[in-house]
Amino acid sequence: MEFRKIFDTIPEQFDKFRPRYTPALFEYLIHYAKIGPEKSVLEIGPGTGQATDPILQTKCDYHAIELGEHLYAKMKEKYDQYPNFHIMNDDFITHDFGQQRFDLVYSAATIQWIPEEVAFPKTFELLKPGGVLAMMLTRSDYKTPNDIYGTCFQKKDELDAYLQRIEEAKKRDHRKLGKELGLFAFRDEAGRERYLPVNGQRGANGDGHLYGDSQ
Repeated sequence: MEFRKIFDTIPEQFDKFRPRYTPALFEYLIHYAKIGPEKSVLEIGPGTGQATDPILQTKCDYHAIELGEHLYAKMKEKYDQYPNFHIMNDDFITHDFGQQRFDLVYSAATIQWIPEEVAFPKTFELLKPGGVLAMMLTRSDYKTPNDIYGTCFQKKDELDAYLQRIEEAKKRDHRKLGKELGLFAFRDEAGRERYLPVNGQRGANGDGHLYGDSQ
């Protein structure tokens, strides 16, 4: 199985546990890119819609391209009733968009799976003049003895809500879920935040070096 499609094997779990994004992020993006009913948007690799709702609800002409057939089916199940929703089950790398151009092309933790020499020239070609490319990533909060983190709350219920979100995020940690579901494992030689498929498959770190069970 191609590594890019590993999460396509567990669409229900992915939909339940995949971390979501803060509303403030979408408020800023929608304002910055001026997204609304007259705008055309492309989401690359929407998964099961973790970053879809706020953009779709602007009534823009929403398009998505999803590689995984099961993730694609889940997206159709969730959003096909929206008249401004359009999705293709295809590979962004090879798909021919023809004359389609977009005011916003965005990716929520997906574009890093596409080789840079393809991802950025192709998204640039797909943007209308003045269009926006937005890339969202999730990352764990790595702390060292030299790092100091502080957070303030005016009310106790705000603190309680924050602590609850932290606990929910721990449950959705892809490193924990991936190992529990047997999808991939971690190795020191692959570097921090590099993860590898199991069962004899091979994966690559951000430098393009291959690692696998046979090594």
